[in-house]
Amino acid sequence: MRESTVRRARLSASIAAQATAAAPAAGPLSIANCKAYAVREPVSKRQYAILRLETTGGIVGWGETRAIAAADLAQAVAILRGRQATEYASLYARLAALPDLRAAANMALLDIVGQAAKAPLYQVLGGPTRHKVRALAIVAAADDDAVLASCKRARAAGFRAFVIPAVAPASRNSGRPFVAANRKRLETLRAALGEDSDFVVDCAAALTPGDAASLSDALERLHPLWLDEPCEITSLAAIGKLAGERVTPLGFGRSLTASAGFQDLLREDLVDVFRPDLARNGISQIRKFAALAEANYVAVAPYHDGGPVGTAAALHLAASLPNFFAQQIPVPDADEDRRFRAALAGAALESVTDGYLALPPALGLGLKIDASLLGKEVA
Repeated sequence: MRESTVRRARLSASIAAQATAAAPAAGPLSIANCKAYAVREPVSKRQYAILRLETTGGIVGWGETRAIAAADLAQAVAILRGRQATEYASLYARLAALPDLRAAANMALLDIVGQAAKAPLYQVLGGPTRHKVRALAIVAAADDDAVLASCKRARAAGFRAFVIPAVAPASRNSGRPFVAANRKRLETLRAALGEDSDFVVDCAAALTPGDAASLSDALERLHPLWLDEPCEITSLAAIGKLAGERVTPLGFGRSLTASAGFQDLLREDLVDVFRPDLARNGISQIRKFAALAEANYVAVAPYHDGGPVGTAAALHLAASLPNFFAQQIPVPDADEDRRFRAALAGAALESVTDGYLALPPALGLGLKIDASLLGKEVA
């Protein structure tokens, strides 16, 4: 690790310690209780954890992440109890050892702040920069027929843009068969779904830079919105060759939780669309990333593959970012899963019209959670 990075980390820790040293004053926004629930959708078995923060004044805030362990929850309770919800920035730093849980806590604290301010959260965050949010449907199927069927269901549900998986190569540097299979998949989808449909090709960081370059060349004339995570962020020189010699936009960032790695991508001009994971970063950290991205003319499209509480947080985040591009949300194939998500947090939340999601109009995150669907409490 570079000496400058070590010095900055020590300084940040010192600043955070000073900011949280004073005992908090009691008040209606003091955190009184903290609970977590493990949620599983009935058919797909998609799992996520929902965090509930309660204040002494009776306001309840909600957050979401991938999973919350009982030991992590106990640590978080010790840190959060008695603190003011308005301390969300310093509490984010204090929860640094619990990265997934701190993302959920950040959402829940901001939800409380929005309700206390009697405004939707995006207004508290300085928005709206837009009045509707472009939606991307995540397609999790593997083979061509299943991908097409999933895209058609999403199209019927109102989506006009889709995140589709790249056809996996048979081996590293597999060449023409791999390229031809991906080109055929994208051509078939565009013919079936219409010229007004857009596609992100998700490579899941599984390709070599060589395969990623071949794929970029092959898909260039089909105009995908971007290639998502075409390869691992290990060799900036290899990514630089991929980015510098081709015009297909590149998306990176799903694995990043600190600004240093993102700054490396920006410094070398390697990323066109930044993809921070909402469940790992929360709202506040992604807003910091977005400020860096805006200064470098980079768009932001947060990654989200969880539940409807995360979707609500993503919509308020999108409305507050000038350089927001699009927001992906899960689109379950099973009707039972779709009904479950609608019942859990409200049918209007994930309703898409002509490719766009509406901003939640209610206070805070605008959620009305059906507690009977929350599942097993983490204890």
